Formats: sequence, C-alpha cells, structure tokens
Amino acid sequence: MKRLRCLPFALLVVLLSGLSYADYDSEIRDLKLEKEKLNSEIQKLTRQIASTDSLLRADDVRYKKLQARYSEDSERRRAEIDSLNVKIRGVAAQLQEERQKQAHAKNRNDNVAAKRKALRSTMLSICKQLERQVAMTVPWERDARLERVRSLARDIESGSAAEEESFSRIKAVIQQEIKFGDEVAIVNAPLTRKNGELINAQILRIGNQWMVYSDENGTVYGNLVRRASKGKITYEWNENLELWEREIIRYAIDVKLAKKPPQIIAMPVTLSVVGGER
Repeated sequence: MKRLRCLPFALLVVLLSGLSYADYDSEIRDLKLEKEKLNSEIQKLTRQIASTDSLLRADDVRYKKLQARYSEDSERRRAEIDSLNVKIRGVAAQLQEERQKQAHAKNRNDNVAAKRKALRSTMLSICKQLERQVAMTVPWERDARLERVRSLARDIESGSAAEEESFSRIKAVIQQEIKFGDEVAIVNAPLTRKNGELINAQILRIGNQWMVYSDENGTVYGNLVRRASKGKITYEWNENLELWEREIIRYAIDVKLAKKPPQIIAMPVTLSVVGGER
C-alpha cells in the first residue's frame, strides 16, 4: 500500500527527469549550433584579419616604395633645382654683364652724340664766322661764295649733313677761300661806273688785296676801295687816279693777259683794297 502511494511520485520524477534531459539536449544542440556559428564567425574574422594583414603588408610595401620613390624624386628634383639655380646665377651674371655692356655702350653713344653735337655747334660757329668774313671781302663772286657757306650752315644746323661731310665741306670752303686769297684772276665783264655808266671792263684781282679795272679802250681806270662805317663794310670804285697809278694798272693787266713779261713792281698802297679807307 505504501509502495502504491509512492509510485505516482516516482513517475512524476521520472517524467520530470526525462523532460530535463530533453531540455539539456536541446540546449546542448543550441550551444553546439552557436559554437559552430561562432567558429564560422571566428574563421570569417580570421580570414578578414588575414586579408587585412595582407592588405596592410601590401600597403606597407607600397608605402615604402612610394616613400623611396618620393625620396628619389626629391633628391632628383633637389639636384635639378640646384642645377637650375647654378644656371640661373650664370644667366643672371651674363644678363648683368650684358646690362653693363649696354650701359657702357649707351654712355659711349651718349658721349659720341654729345661730341658730335658740340662738333656741329663748333662747325656752325665756324660757318657763321666764315660767312661774316666772306661778306666783308671783295665783291668777286661774293654771292656764290656766301651761298656756299650759308648752304653748309643750313645743312649743319638742320642735321641733314653728317659731321664727317660737314667737316669735309668746311675744309673745302676754307681751301677755296684760301685759294681765292692767293690767286690772280682777270675777267672781261660789264661794270657799272660810279656815274651809272655801263662799260665793258677788264677786271683784275690779286687775291683779296688788290682789285682794279680798265675799260676795253684803256681810257677809264679804277681801283676798289673798302670803307667801314658803323661796323659795316662797303666797297666802291675810285676812278680819280694819278697817271702813274693808271700805268701800273694797265701794266698789271697786260702781264696777266701775257702781253708783257712779268716783273716785280711796287704796288702803291693807295691801290690796295686793304689799304683803302676805313
């Protein structure tokens, strides 16, 4: 009887034990599945870590390569920059030297221009002085001689004649004036006397010292006299001559025309242009 009372309790215990064992198995299966899942996750993570490590190593290798390349490029660029700096300094030195040469050339050109300007001014002054002197000499082709000097002065003043040309022309004009002062010349030309009469005359000039004339018949004679009044020089014919003065004029003209042999004669001061009235 007592055993029959305990039987339901024993069945309940067995039932509960079976249920407990069933729960443990289910939990164990769940834990195993969880373990497998975790192992799978671990393996996946391990692969990811390995892949990440590989990528990191590759990145590290790439970084080192890039760093080495950067270092090489930096060294090469630094060397190129140094070379360029050397070239720049060389070019700068050449440029400075060229600038100095240009400055020296400009100074030389300025000096030459200044000297040429001073030379033109001096030659122009010479022309003006020569023009005044020609204007005061005897009236023998004086207009043509004055125009030659004035034309040269105009060309010098306007700059149309270079300094070398101007110098040569001044030299030629001076030589012509020197020749004018040294030569003996005679021309047959119409001449207006003091009384207004126009005659055919033989005009003799000895340099710029003596200028006389005789008509073609040998009846009228005259010598050129210079007069100075208020700084102005004028010339006029003096026809009031002594007989011996006329004879000297006639003889000088005949010598120049090769009608008589030359000889030394004393030229009277009264017949000299320079010795005329002042």
